[in-house]
Amino acid sequence: MSDGTTAVGRASRQPLVAGIAAALALLTLVTVAVLWLTSDRSEGTTDTGTPKDTSAEAGFARDMSVHHQQAVEMSFIVRDRTTDDEVRRLAFDIASTQATQAGMLQGWLDMWGLDKTSEDPPMTWMKNASSNGMDGMEGMDHGSMKGMSGGAYKPHDGSLMPGMATNTQLDELRKAKGKAAEVLYLKLMTAHHKGGVDMAKGAVELVKDSTEKHLARTMVQGQQSEIQLMADMLKARGASA
Repeated sequence: MSDGTTAVGRASRQPLVAGIAAALALLTLVTVAVLWLTSDRSEGTTDTGTPKDTSAEAGFARDMSVHHQQAVEMSFIVRDRTTDDEVRRLAFDIASTQATQAGMLQGWLDMWGLDKTSEDPPMTWMKNASSNGMDGMEGMDHGSMKGMSGGAYKPHDGSLMPGMATNTQLDELRKAKGKAAEVLYLKLMTAHHKGGVDMAKGAVELVKDSTEKHLARTMVQGQQSEIQLMADMLKARGASA
């Protein structure tokens, strides 16, 4: 395909991409408003039911937003590095889901009147998480949990939290093509999901806001399912996580 044809193709997709993004943003705002207005906030972390700046609700919303943003970035990268429909479909699903969830978390911070960033190190809000099963949820990676609560894990090369890819790994993904890009994406996203699942399990234990707790449970279930799917996809490509 010539450069001119490629440019035209990209240009023709821009309005569609912009339209999808706008629709997702509108849907996110509506969803946040409906969930917030209809939720039971009797267990709020202040007398008015609004979470405090140092609460688990605020910490989870901030940290998971950052975590999700990288998953969206990786998904957009691999979309342009392979023509495999299965991988591109998974990448689209992950990008759509996590962009929407990040929008919900950011929307709640706005509603609570809280900043979207904090001077505290990532995962500070998880320091009070127990080493027991997360509210009845099994399979917690206690090693990752320790790192998340400020123990063993040290941010490095752009990887701010457990599971997040480094800048070096993202550069490798940008340079990879075809099957190599697919395998690297699946490996990086599997690690990313595992870190996200552990963080969400911490939120299930610590968060008192019922709506945010429900979202955290949904994240655990959805990402665990995708971890298994990605394991099968890696196996089909002669690789493993």
